[in-house]
Amino acid sequence: MTKLFNAFLIAGMILSWAIYYAVSKVMVAWTGSPALAGLLLRGAALGFLTAQLLIDGAFQRLFHQGKAVLLLCLIGAFGFLLDLFANLGYQGGSLAAGTALLKTDVLMVNLVTVALYHRKLYASDWAGTLIMLAGVLMVLGVDVRGIHFRVQDGFFLLSAACVTVNAFLIKAAQERYHEDADMISYYNNAVVLVLFGVMAAMQGQPLPDALPENFWWFVALGGLAQTGIYFFYYRNLKRCEVWVVKLYLLLMPIVSTLIGAVFLNEQLTVTRLVGIGVVLAGAAVILLRDKLHKKAPVGA
Repeated sequence: MTKLFNAFLIAGMILSWAIYYAVSKVMVAWTGSPALAGLLLRGAALGFLTAQLLIDGAFQRLFHQGKAVLLLCLIGAFGFLLDLFANLGYQGGSLAAGTALLKTDVLMVNLVTVALYHRKLYASDWAGTLIMLAGVLMVLGVDVRGIHFRVQDGFFLLSAACVTVNAFLIKAAQERYHEDADMISYYNNAVVLVLFGVMAAMQGQPLPDALPENFWWFVALGGLAQTGIYFFYYRNLKRCEVWVVKLYLLLMPIVSTLIGAVFLNEQLTVTRLVGIGVVLAGAAVILLRDKLHKKAPVGA
């Protein structure tokens, strides 16, 4: 049952993230503002998170977090910065370079795992990671030969660094302060919501007069998906090493691609199909690490 529950948490995380990115893409196009889209989606997520805490009878615990409050707010600040830096990169940088650089958070997490946490990663772990990254770039349609880096592309690296730091901050909140996923989620979302609100107010861009009929349904779906990310991602971080969770997230572009093909009429090319196969091959290498590196019996 434990393995089945772990698989459920991982599948839920990947699906929630894929749906959120698909909805975010549509919302940015409809509103014409990443800040406004982020404000709406995080606002919807706040409603779902509040309902969840009220049903669980845990809402009052929000106001009794003690010294952990600073860390919880810091997690939210980095959650906002990772979006901000990515948006700044997209405004002045290269889309192809950005798509590739944003995925370097996987390598950053591996390096932090080895350098600061002194965990052992085998050559097969690094090989599997690189194979999965190569496959992800194929799925995303990135032609490495056509990438031209610009100064503004540095924002993508900053975004990837914020993603990396945020993951370890969440892990620290869970291990040092024994914070549960729901408390971290609520504070994270609340801080990001406020910062997106400030950003949207500074831009002074209102909602368009003509909105699609299903606009608010998409807002609700995006908020629900964001809530799902909090629920599954944070629980996976508590149960697994950060680098393992990040590798599972490399499967997310596959789900996003399939969602785009089915619901958004995006083209499923041969390159993308081959890329899916490459990602799954890299994942197989990681999953077989225990069989590839059998530990010698104690006393042998």
